[in-house]
Amino acid sequence: MPLKVIVVGAGIAGLCTAVSMRRAGCEVIIFEKSAFAAEIGAALAISPNGARVLDRFGFSYTRARACEVQFWDTVDGETMSTIASTDFSQSKQMFGSVGRTVHRVDLHNELLRLAAEPSNGSTNGKPADLRLGSRVVSATPEGTVVLEDGSAHAADIVVAADGLRSVVRDVVLGADGAKVKPYHSGSAAFRFLVDTEVFKKDPVLAQLLESKQGRATALVDTKDKLERHMMWYGCRGLADHVRRWPLLIQDPFPTWVRGRLVLIGDAAHPMLPFGGQGANMAIEDGGALGFLFEGITDAGQVEKRLSLFEQVRKNRASRVQILSSVRIHREKEVEAKVRQYADSPDSLIPTSMRERTIHDYSYDIFGACEKVLQSAALY
Repeated sequence: MPLKVIVVGAGIAGLCTAVSMRRAGCEVIIFEKSAFAAEIGAALAISPNGARVLDRFGFSYTRARACEVQFWDTVDGETMSTIASTDFSQSKQMFGSVGRTVHRVDLHNELLRLAAEPSNGSTNGKPADLRLGSRVVSATPEGTVVLEDGSAHAADIVVAADGLRSVVRDVVLGADGAKVKPYHSGSAAFRFLVDTEVFKKDPVLAQLLESKQGRATALVDTKDKLERHMMWYGCRGLADHVRRWPLLIQDPFPTWVRGRLVLIGDAAHPMLPFGGQGANMAIEDGGALGFLFEGITDAGQVEKRLSLFEQVRKNRASRVQILSSVRIHREKEVEAKVRQYADSPDSLIPTSMRERTIHDYSYDIFGACEKVLQSAALY
């Protein structure tokens, strides 16, 4: 019998897990509290490490209307003069894929298609059962979740992809949860989308828009000592409102696994936007679970393989999580904290933008999973 998997939450992490686990041969049920009636969001980055997973899924960047990024520029926000520029035009040759930006809703919709599309009889497994308006209010380490309506549901694995305010996380962390509360960074992000047609109507802005094709740009305040900058990158879509997001710093949690429960995505490693790796870490999480449970039908292996998942993911994601608290070129500020999560005492720790990029982009989650399975004599 295939393993039964309950995924709590149908965001990026939850849908990636659903795609990956159905492809691994599992039966997947997704409980999502919302009705998907008003999906919102702005652009986010898909770097080569995330693309490595999406490519295996058969993800369509065309359907998701993704934009390629060939340069990452840092410019003076007043004069627009270039302070630094990183060339990613050789990203495919260096890391196996190009960098892209995509609207969150388009990414979500394409993942939803991959999770729920009919079986092709060979590689994609049984479609995930998506149940909207199903709020999970509690869970047990034995693999049971209880919904708001009082109904209880059991599975071999419960994957908590229920975000920053995860209900399942409290069960996984227990008393340790009180020791790792988030704290305010002192900053906030204001996210908005501007219709390119607005730019095209103004000759000066139209020229600026043309110059930014294929480029992600950080416009920085070079005079004020406060941290003020604006990130500009392309994606489809528009919005006539601005959303303010307080930026909270969350130190890594002591564990992600308890019994048959496992945390992923923002439930496991909430990140700040600096570095653009939040979505990519969620994608890596989902890819790793599917790889580690490929073809597994013995429920007796669940806790061992969840332990391997934590082994392959926790240090990696914790490093990226800590780096996400500082913007590019400030990696030295968190070097000591990052080093606590080095894979080994002699591992290299990223202390510059170049090293950070290599650390993030070159990572092969499937290769890492192969290594832990081989070490455990399970591959």
